[in-house]
Amino acid sequence: MTETTSGPARGSRAKGSKANKGLRIERVHTTPGVHPYDEVTWERRDVVMTNWRDGSINFEQRGVEFPDFWSVNAVNIVTSKYFRGAVGTPQRENSLRQLIDRVVKTYRAAGEDNGYFASPADAEIFEHELAYAVLHQIFAFNSPVWFNVGTKQPQQVSACFILSVDDSMESILDWYKEEGMIFKGGSGAGLNLSRIRSSKELLSSGGNASGPVSFMRGADASAGTIKSGGATRRAAKMVVLDVDHPDVEAFIDTKVKEEEKIRALRDAGFDMDLGGDDITSVQYQNANNSVRVNDAFMKAVESGSKFELRGRMTGEPVEEVDAKQLFRKMAEAAHVCADPGIQYDDTINHWHTSPETGRITASNPCSEYMHLDNSSCNLASLNLMKFLRDDDKGNQSFDAERFAKVTELVITAMDISICFADFPTEKIGETTRAFRQLGIGYANLGALLMATGHAYDSDGGRALAGSITSLMTGTSYKRSAEIAAVVGAYDGYARNADAHNRVMKQHSDANDVATRVDDLDTPVWAAATEAWQDVLRLGKKNGFRNAQASVLAPTGTIGLMMDCDTTGVEPDLALVKFKKLVGGGSMQIVNNTVPKALKRFGYQPEQIEAIVEHIAEHGNVVDAPSLRPEHYEVFDCAMGERSISPMGHVRMMAAAQPFLSGAISKTVNMPASSTVEDVEEIYLQGWKLGTKALAVYVENSKVGQPLSAKAKEEKKAEAPEPEKVVEYRPIRRRLPKGRPGITTSFTVGGAEGYMTANSYPDDGLGEVFLKMSKQGSTLAGMMDAFSIAVSVGLQYGVPLETYVSKFTNMRFEPAGMTDDSDVRMAQSIVDYIFRRLALDFLPFETRSALGIHSAAERQRHLETGSYEANEEQFDADALAQSAPTAEQGAQAASHEEAPDSKDVQRTVAEPEAPAPAPREAHNSTELLEMQLGLNADAPLCFSCGTKMRRAGSCYLCEGCGSTSGCS
Repeated sequence: MTETTSGPARGSRAKGSKANKGLRIERVHTTPGVHPYDEVTWERRDVVMTNWRDGSINFEQRGVEFPDFWSVNAVNIVTSKYFRGAVGTPQRENSLRQLIDRVVKTYRAAGEDNGYFASPADAEIFEHELAYAVLHQIFAFNSPVWFNVGTKQPQQVSACFILSVDDSMESILDWYKEEGMIFKGGSGAGLNLSRIRSSKELLSSGGNASGPVSFMRGADASAGTIKSGGATRRAAKMVVLDVDHPDVEAFIDTKVKEEEKIRALRDAGFDMDLGGDDITSVQYQNANNSVRVNDAFMKAVESGSKFELRGRMTGEPVEEVDAKQLFRKMAEAAHVCADPGIQYDDTINHWHTSPETGRITASNPCSEYMHLDNSSCNLASLNLMKFLRDDDKGNQSFDAERFAKVTELVITAMDISICFADFPTEKIGETTRAFRQLGIGYANLGALLMATGHAYDSDGGRALAGSITSLMTGTSYKRSAEIAAVVGAYDGYARNADAHNRVMKQHSDANDVATRVDDLDTPVWAAATEAWQDVLRLGKKNGFRNAQASVLAPTGTIGLMMDCDTTGVEPDLALVKFKKLVGGGSMQIVNNTVPKALKRFGYQPEQIEAIVEHIAEHGNVVDAPSLRPEHYEVFDCAMGERSISPMGHVRMMAAAQPFLSGAISKTVNMPASSTVEDVEEIYLQGWKLGTKALAVYVENSKVGQPLSAKAKEEKKAEAPEPEKVVEYRPIRRRLPKGRPGITTSFTVGGAEGYMTANSYPDDGLGEVFLKMSKQGSTLAGMMDAFSIAVSVGLQYGVPLETYVSKFTNMRFEPAGMTDDSDVRMAQSIVDYIFRRLALDFLPFETRSALGIHSAAERQRHLETGSYEANEEQFDADALAQSAPTAEQGAQAASHEEAPDSKDVQRTVAEPEAPAPAPREAHNSTELLEMQLGLNADAPLCFSCGTKMRRAGSCYLCEGCGSTSGCS
């Protein structure tokens, strides 16, 4: 995409720049003389976001401008999160163009001022290509870029920070202050407390030291206060302690003891749900904890030998422990409360590009950024599905060439941002400017694997993921070396040159020995091999502009901005998704990746349609018609009937890790049946397979989370004491301004009329209009009133089949012959109307249970006997002249009192008996819970009240885009 040239460059040069050189920028997506904005169709939309718990409006901005292909969710989140200016004022941004221009033009100007481009023409191409890529959701910068760049506030571009703390009260108090300022800005930080002397060591005054665990209490309280004092999300922080620290056992136990406290308080009647009134009394809940283990400890675990805990001041052994027992203690704690996670110190530092400056001791809160203390990293993620190509013959390929060119573009922009970026502390600013750490990554891997017919837990899936990761990082470092030729290597490179080039060789060697599996990954591996060869050659010649290039972040909010089905390295959550509609309301849809995968396997269109219908009904592929069992694994998801095994997640992390500068944000979800031994095995295999860090979560292990409806009912049964009475009311779902409809003219017993039935965009009946006789007549007035009553009921969730069962067979004049071939006789106008509506809007199974069939269906039954229905049903459908028989009356009554179980499941608004109010899904996580009857391990969003979902090691709200992490 780019090359260096000796032409003149505009503006001042950065330190270490070489005169008369600049980057040539190649066009990839754009056309000369045409701005990217002019190539799309723009439309105006209204953004109104509510809190589903009380119906209050969280955010409202009307008339915002976006491309017509952007989803409702992406528009809502970008408008509410990233548009700057006070709502309701002229200064408020109201178009995606303004947002992109604010950021992209700032990057262009900084690039020109710092001598990155060979000419103004190259700067313009850079601007247009960057704008095109954001506009078409090909990539996105991390959230702080969209928050801050181009505004009057500090130009903070980094989401991830690592702090440091020494063994002095001054340093500890600085830690509290620095962490608080980072939280105030909506970001997160991590640090290692292992320099603080343990509680088993003496102070200079002769007394016993408090130990790092005691100081964690103050930091935790500070984080909780800052969160509740202003922000609507939990503070994001990581606390790390080395495994050889004498207080490591107390560190492991911190959250275990608090979990016991939560259980005791809950049993005593206190509100201990996450976000509950009483949960704030529990300590250590605002941080993720991780133990930093080394190879010596892990080998001691394997051999069952002793391991020494060493004093912080002298480095001498303080205590000797059984390594296997300590490892068991970690696994037991993680099994109970998901903490601590584990970080593999020797693996992390084996891939460290700057060891002469200092070791890597900690990570950011989500565990993907790992580098020097007092540093930061700005992130950006590529949408992998944008690089999947399908030709006319149905063949698929990954566009490695275009992927590499976009990677070059994004890495260039990310490095430019450090030139103008502001930082929360001077120490962080100095380190980041000196080492220029970047964190390019990707999202939608799970969707890409499924669309290409690869199981997430398969050799082919891991090979494709590894090849893409290798190409991304290799291209990034190649680009970094090219930039170094123009504006100089990072300041710390000279001191660390040997180590940096050694790590580049390690990446290249890993690429060379990686397994090639099929026609999709092999060309990508070839492109990656070429990129790494360039890295080794150019690096020795020019050095590198960046000490770090890539990570795999959660991609929470920006994943929604790009309309990604999956986040980061995660698999798909489920096969059926929750989708918001432009006119309001929502619908559930089968993932678009499913038909792509079936097409790759050679299934015919009619087979694909049948399989998709099966998934829509059952939520999984088990027993789907014509689907071969050997293809089931391709559709395995993070949750559901066929969920991916915990080791499947670890193996995927291991496939990508050798090709990343940093690490991977991911939590390994484990079923409730998992044992402590299972957790031990995950931690052991994570080390053996070369991952840098991981965490586990055993389903339903934590108390401090929203309880499932079932769990609350059981609790109520056990504790009959009076509870708060909650009144549930249905919510009216209005139709959009433009709505599809069917107008039917009819004649019943000589009386003529017209019926107009309008539906929601997702094909559910929403209103009925009936016109009979002249306006102003009694009959016309009653029909209008009747229509309104039925329409309002439909919009409040009354199922159509309820109306059909009530009003069919109602007898009054006019009655008799009709002009409708499907309903030849009607016992009244109301009888005809609801039979016609049933035929137009109800599925066959529901109509059949109510005895309503079309003429074609009745004929097919007479000819083939294919429908197993008794004669009385068809007699009723033909509307025999006599009144319903006793048997028919009983049958109708049974339909009213005990609807078919499938109907109850499909229309949750119609309970069979007095029961809790039906749940309404507000995102994919809640939809999945309703389908499977399980409880996801996620908290409720503090902003809008919907259930969040996992995104790496953090949580993401699909409703409003809030995250619990730092992305």
